Amino acid sequence: MIGDTFRILLIDASRAKGKIIELEGRNEVAGGSGLAALLYQKYGQASLAWNDALQPVIFAIGPLTGYFPLMSKMVCSFKSNYHGEYTESHAGGRAALSLRFSRLDALVIVGKCKSLSCLSIGANHIEFKESTFLKGVDAESSGKLIRRMFKSGSGHRSIMRIGPSGEVGSAMACINVDTYRHFGRMGGGAALGAKNIKGIVIHGDAAFALPAGKDYNLLYKDVYQLVTSTDMMKKYHSLGTPANLQTLNDISSLPWNNLQKTSDPGISAVTGKRFADDTLLRNSACSGCPVGCIHIGFIREQMGQENRYHCHQVAYDYEPIFAAGTMLGVQNPFAILRILDVMERVGLDAMSGGVALAWATEAMAQGLLTEKETMVPLQFGDADGYQQATRFLGRGANDFYRLLGLGTLKAAEVYGGSEFACVLGQEMAGYATGELYFAAQTLGFRHSHLDTGAYGYDQKNSEKDVEKAVKFLIDDEPGRAFLTSMVACLFARSVYTDAMLAECLGAVGYSTLAGDIPEASERIRRLRWKVRVETGFEPAHFSIPKRFYQVKTWKGPVDKEYLDALKSSYGQRIMELVQEP
Repeated sequence: MIGDTFRILLIDASRAKGKIIELEGRNEVAGGSGLAALLYQKYGQASLAWNDALQPVIFAIGPLTGYFPLMSKMVCSFKSNYHGEYTESHAGGRAALSLRFSRLDALVIVGKCKSLSCLSIGANHIEFKESTFLKGVDAESSGKLIRRMFKSGSGHRSIMRIGPSGEVGSAMACINVDTYRHFGRMGGGAALGAKNIKGIVIHGDAAFALPAGKDYNLLYKDVYQLVTSTDMMKKYHSLGTPANLQTLNDISSLPWNNLQKTSDPGISAVTGKRFADDTLLRNSACSGCPVGCIHIGFIREQMGQENRYHCHQVAYDYEPIFAAGTMLGVQNPFAILRILDVMERVGLDAMSGGVALAWATEAMAQGLLTEKETMVPLQFGDADGYQQATRFLGRGANDFYRLLGLGTLKAAEVYGGSEFACVLGQEMAGYATGELYFAAQTLGFRHSHLDTGAYGYDQKNSEKDVEKAVKFLIDDEPGRAFLTSMVACLFARSVYTDAMLAECLGAVGYSTLAGDIPEASERIRRLRWKVRVETGFEPAHFSIPKRFYQVKTWKGPVDKEYLDALKSSYGQRIMELVQEP
């Protein structure tokens, strides 16, 4: 697999057949994000609906997957039913290494199974199993049953599956990866559901050779030392990203109660330390990662009518706590974990689901919604009500919840309340840091806080220099696009500088790519945007709701003129990138 050629498994789900495709372009697009965009150009149907059987669902890894620490992510790309355009989602777990040990750079699925099915692949096999008995089954139970259906490969396989949310076509449906990781954003679960695929098992049942000689071993040890010894990595292992809760609350940047405020004294009940002290059961890690940033808490469940209890494990980090906690006004760690547990079972993206229910709560308080729509009273802080509403949202229990599952703004078009919908391209992530972040998530490639470092820029810069701020976004993006083409965990971006990536690529045989990183980064960035534009992207299609203009951060109230100028300038620069030769 060294050289300019990718090894792709192309699956036609309609025929339950597959074949290996050799595709050139390693030195042009590296892998991961770049490879996914290249594959969508080749197999995607820009003019057809998101759920057309011809549309591909693409899973791709990078050239350093399996060779170095924290090269542990996989990219999933598809045409999203959220906005009808090309998008990406990223996940960890065992998926990336399992694909590498299947001797593949990417898996492309086209067509549609005749009935609900599970797909199993490995280095030497493709198998579909009819799985209609899994229809409507939650993601946790599905995982248990899929393990029984495909018994071999324990410890070397990755199991991806969707919950009921993906089956009903929710644009908030995620793909659960190995229980604790997810392709969360933009409706990847619906993309798989449209293909009648309930689960995918990737068996890492082959091997690959490591580079001979001392150079690779010495470099690996150096990288390992860097990623395990830095203060930042220690933070990810200890309290983890929930440490951000206190920090953001202190600078008036933490969304509470549907972003009606950005700070609350109740933060003391839901800090990262509080979660660790009260709920933390253990740490876990993605395959190929020595950091162990996955924090797994516990909740107790009563078993039937007996006085017996079962401890159930639920993963948590900053974004899910914000979405199911502060955004909903819930201030009890165990209550937050119970809401997240329901989200996991129905297969909902936590951020989208929590933010959508926060909007519904405010809409109900203003009389725009009644229990006829919500089926349960919604009130900030009422965790029991949110557990029920999450179940209704994930399963599309009525017309209202099915509409809300397509996006908060779509529901607001019918019921009103668009002015307080907390949507920046998709339901916001938990960083109310200010104008640049709001503009960046609105127009960012994945509408993700990780598309750029805007949330960090807002925390360090109080001046209102549009040209400087937009230049930061434009300059920041290529490096991130290259990292997501490796595919590296972005927690390691301070370690994997261009110089370090060049050393790593050279050590495993990709010398041409190693010498071309700045140029490749820009090619990948432009290719991704070109594919997105071909499927309909226009900056004018994405607006910023009124609620974001009412936010107050450490810098003071949001400046409407500055925010509008940032959005306009950033959108213009994106379109110019696509038009440049």
